[in-house]
Amino acid sequence: MADQHEPGLEEANDPLVRPYVIAQGRERGNAVQLDMISVVIAARADVDEMALEPEQVRILELCRRPQSVAEISAHLDIPVAVVKVLLGDLISRGYALARAPYTQQSPVSRDILQAVLDGIQRL
Repeated sequence: MADQHEPGLEEANDPLVRPYVIAQGRERGNAVQLDMISVVIAARADVDEMALEPEQVRILELCRRPQSVAEISAHLDIPVAVVKVLLGDLISRGYALARAPYTQQSPVSRDILQAVLDGIQRL
């Protein structure tokens, strides 16, 4: 009876791999703090594909040009938290570089604000 449906067979052949399997059960990367808009780029052209997970190889292929963590997640259809774990491993092993998003500091220094306050008080 080849037509009968065996329970659990579809789940075994399902292409969806649970995120904790991809991240090897980890919820956070080792020491790398990444934001969704952190920019990542591959640091090396030579990659030992046998030493990396398939998702990490795909990440490095994407990061030949700078990509944000959110873009990598969208391209690979993997949750951002999992991408952060995989990127953390790649960065700590020297395969990728990350740059924190640019945040503009206050354009006005404390000295300028104090000079304005002193000028107002003199009026």
